[in-house]
Amino acid sequence: MTTDDGGIGRREAERRAVGIEGRYRCGSGTPRDVWVTDLSQTGCRFFDRFGTMKAGTPITIRLGTLGPIPAIVRWWNNQVNGIEFAEPLHVSIYDHLCSQLSAPPTAGESVDWNK
Repeated sequence: MTTDDGGIGRREAERRAVGIEGRYRCGSGTPRDVWVTDLSQTGCRFFDRFGTMKAGTPITIRLGTLGPIPAIVRWWNNQVNGIEFAEPLHVSIYDHLCSQLSAPPTAGESVDWNK
């Protein structure tokens, strides 16, 4: 899907709704804990309560116990970031993350963004 909103909503691969604890770092900066809300083999979206990112910023991210994974910020909007992994995740790793490490909210349950 192509949009003219700076890349928000554009997808290279299908994403699955997930709930995975993550941690990213810009360069040698302080790691920041985040909540990953959707995931594809080529990237993810995460909520960063205090962050302000710029498109094109290189980062590394951990998804649960996996990582660090090199990535590039593709967009930022009101504390939500979209990133693209430098290399796509192998399908078996992607499936493991989605089925074993993910804890999406159940229907009607809200996500606690203050985690």
